[in-house]
Amino acid sequence: MLKLRRTLLGSILIEQGQISTDQLETALSEQRRTEQGKRIGEILVDMRYLTEPNLLNALSRQLDCPIVDLVQEPPDPAALAIVPSEFALRHHLIPLRQNDDQLVVAMSDPLDIHAIDDLRLLTGLDIAPMLATPSDIRRLGEQSYMSRMMADVQEAERAIDDDESLDVADLQKMAKEELVIQMVNLIINQAIQDRASDIHVEPFDKELRVRYRVDGVLHEVNPPPKRFHNAVISRIKILSDMNIAERRLPQDGRMRIRAAGRQIDLRISTIPTVYGESCVMRILDKQTAMLGLTELGMEPGMFVRFKRLIQEPHGIILVTGPTGSGKTTTLYAGLSEIYSIEKKIITVEDPVEYQLNGINQIQVQPSIGLTFAGGLRSIVRQDPDIIMVGEIRDHETVEISVQAALTGHLVFSTLHTNDAAGAISRLLDMGAEPFLVASSLIGVAAQRLVRQNCKFCKEPYEEKPEVLREIGIDPGYVKEHPLFRGKGCPECRGLGYRGRSGIYEMLTIDESIRRMIISRESATTIRQYAQKTQGMLTMLQDGREKVLHGHTTIAEVLRVCQREDFDA
Repeated sequence: MLKLRRTLLGSILIEQGQISTDQLETALSEQRRTEQGKRIGEILVDMRYLTEPNLLNALSRQLDCPIVDLVQEPPDPAALAIVPSEFALRHHLIPLRQNDDQLVVAMSDPLDIHAIDDLRLLTGLDIAPMLATPSDIRRLGEQSYMSRMMADVQEAERAIDDDESLDVADLQKMAKEELVIQMVNLIINQAIQDRASDIHVEPFDKELRVRYRVDGVLHEVNPPPKRFHNAVISRIKILSDMNIAERRLPQDGRMRIRAAGRQIDLRISTIPTVYGESCVMRILDKQTAMLGLTELGMEPGMFVRFKRLIQEPHGIILVTGPTGSGKTTTLYAGLSEIYSIEKKIITVEDPVEYQLNGINQIQVQPSIGLTFAGGLRSIVRQDPDIIMVGEIRDHETVEISVQAALTGHLVFSTLHTNDAAGAISRLLDMGAEPFLVASSLIGVAAQRLVRQNCKFCKEPYEEKPEVLREIGIDPGYVKEHPLFRGKGCPECRGLGYRGRSGIYEMLTIDESIRRMIISRESATTIRQYAQKTQGMLTMLQDGREKVLHGHTTIAEVLRVCQREDFDA
């Protein structure tokens, strides 16, 4: 049993000279503000006031708990067999060895009494916790359980028939096999721990490929053998209430799981391919995806303009960009910012990804005739103050949105355009009358998402002058103001990036732009006017500012933005 000393962790860290009193107060304020159940040690590490090894030493002193080096003391395979992989990964622990009636376990949080009690009931053994860093536990746990599972796979492969000969009864039986259950659980749990937004399970001629989309980029991970393809897909279909007998048509489904102490929704999509069904699972983690307006990454001037826009009494506000550029997150952040009990807010979305407290949300269902236009037409009769339309796709939706804005409603929506000024041309191409667009549109924000430098391993580096000029940076400037990039570490899985932030351009509709809309001026003319008169930053220019502040890299900004002529 741990002996928790009366000395608080913060006091120990200050006594050891690891942090200052001001840093502790800042971390405590952050803990009270976020209310996400994070311990003060985690927050200090996240804020880079403290390193994981130093936190571990302080916790060891506070809890009178020994530290284990997982590199020097790897887990015993016999101990791994005692604890299911799903349990170990969910509770961030890894069994090391069994000593008679005692199981020695490495944990990142030995104060997790619920995990210790559950493990005691599960194994029938006394639990002796030892301290290890979360990154070491995650890395070694995934490696150990995946190696053990692959060994089991080699024995099980002989029992599996050729995919084409399997009938529904075979698939149901295989999907309930312990090995298949563990495979699917491990794929999903590892993706959640890696902060993935999507899981791709793709069959090819001689292999099965599993990839995670982390911070917008796909990364391949260890897949199950090809022969388990149908069993894995069937397991996923059973969990998401889909028809496992139908393998010739696309299907959609949903499932809800608990992982890392929080509820996570998964949206499932399958399509038939030449080599079998391909499956994509979208991970909808409300805790990580729901951001406040201040967390979007807007520069101060743009933030003030956007906040002023969303507080207008009526008009249309558009957020534009390609799929996966964070448009919905920006709209949700705006709605959360202006929500109050005095306002009625209704949304019509496809799909409803996250439930917002106090906001009425409608799920589009074209199969029964509930389209964006149909839902929007009904919404207007519900006496709303604010309306959010997931996407403006056709003339009818544009027309109703414009009429709603002109009759006193504030309308939020998205469009698929390359920049902010292009949204105006897109609305006119859909058949909207120029004078109606000019009267109703009040602002457009275009955005992209860029990966941020890992704060644990970012370091100064030198860039070639020709690359600097591509983004408009004077090579002489960086001699005294170095650029930064991540070199790769366990926290970012060696990628150098961790997390994403938005880069934006904000177009505010003034009287001059309204006249340009009525006379059908080009998007280029409107953009040039906004840059000269409103001081509008393009997305590339906003990205350049984030590069100069060390938040991201030139390569990352150029990956998502069109190049501009900076000589003009």
